[in-house]
Amino acid sequence: MKPILVVDDDPQMRDAMKEAINRLGFKAVLAENGLDALAKLSITPVALVVTDMMMPRMDGLAFLKEVRKRVGNLPVLVITGYGTVENAVEAMKEGATDYLMKPFSFDKLTKKINAIMEAQTTDREIIFVNPRITRIIQIARDIAAGDTTVLIYGESGTGKELIARFIHKASQRKDKPFVAVNCAAIPDNLMESELFGHEKGAFTGASDKKLGKFELANEGTILLDEIGELSMSLQAKLLRVLQEKEIDRVGGKHTVPVDSRVIATTNRDLFKESSEGRFREDLYYRLSVFPLLIPPLRERPDDIKPLGEYFVKKYSSLLGKTVSGFTKDAMDYLESKQWRGNIRELENAVHRAVLLSKGEMINVSDFIFDDPAPSNTESAQRGIKEMEKELILKTLKDVSGNKTKAAKLLGVSVRTIRNKLNEYGKDFPD
Repeated sequence: MKPILVVDDDPQMRDAMKEAINRLGFKAVLAENGLDALAKLSITPVALVVTDMMMPRMDGLAFLKEVRKRVGNLPVLVITGYGTVENAVEAMKEGATDYLMKPFSFDKLTKKINAIMEAQTTDREIIFVNPRITRIIQIARDIAAGDTTVLIYGESGTGKELIARFIHKASQRKDKPFVAVNCAAIPDNLMESELFGHEKGAFTGASDKKLGKFELANEGTILLDEIGELSMSLQAKLLRVLQEKEIDRVGGKHTVPVDSRVIATTNRDLFKESSEGRFREDLYYRLSVFPLLIPPLRERPDDIKPLGEYFVKKYSSLLGKTVSGFTKDAMDYLESKQWRGNIRELENAVHRAVLLSKGEMINVSDFIFDDPAPSNTESAQRGIKEMEKELILKTLKDVSGNKTKAAKLLGVSVRTIRNKLNEYGKDFPD
């Protein structure tokens, strides 16, 4: 896994950010200014850059511009000082992925880093052979040229965000920000500020002005992920933004014009939701100017093999292994499953299998977390459980007991790791 480059002229801040990054399970490379960082980038590929704005020799903005010339779309998180929102705006215009205002808690820093790294893992190429997906890609490419609002339907894990990013990258806005908002993950009382921003003193705790996601996505694309989760009051405010192309910051006295293309995703039937009064009908029709339905993986079984092979290559490289494919039995097993979690579930299963595999080919027994039970005998089940235990304990030992990092490597939740340790009667300090 590639490291994260931290650029800051304050040695204490550099060390503190390194510690926070290490706790997330990533390695950190440190640089004290933009020139130093460019030198390190020339010899060390990184997954993300976290950079301060105010630095000697080469400031953060000049460094960001140079990164864009040299490394293209490498994610960059910009840290800017108190009261310098204008610097953050300028950085976003120059291609920064996101920004963080000082002073900040390291909880906020780690959330930003996690979000960016998660977006990278989903921002992969689209793998398919299925004719329905071929048609969807053709349509997505055709509508990318305009500014049409797009509503993408599909079950969780089908790749809705991937299609949204494809549309952005194929559009005239491709060099401008792509800002994703998870409408299901942000509490309702915070969502208005998240979308539209707020002025200093707008409410208790608003110690500084904050730009909302619509302003950050200005001239680019904003993705409203799982839009069906928005409250009715926020739906009304969003409708006004779509109609008037302007937002009202919380506590603001004037409207702010915004120019961002809107793509929304949902795993709900919004037509039915609007018919039954749970979603605004006028917003539904405003959003679904161009609807796209992404079929679940069980309706496109011909995509299982190419997707599985892609994930084998990806995780074999990331984990430093020589796994190159599947045995016939293993592929038969993959193609026999319903994949209720769709592509995301398949990816996690292959990730774990690559970790478990002891040779060049993945066997059906390598899918132990998915309990394929190649034999119904009690001894076979016991063998699988022992392999699972051995893998979890070995992974924890390799990462010095870091449950978060072990969970990332194994493709499971931290809760699963803790439950398994309780089952084994073992523990590793947090």
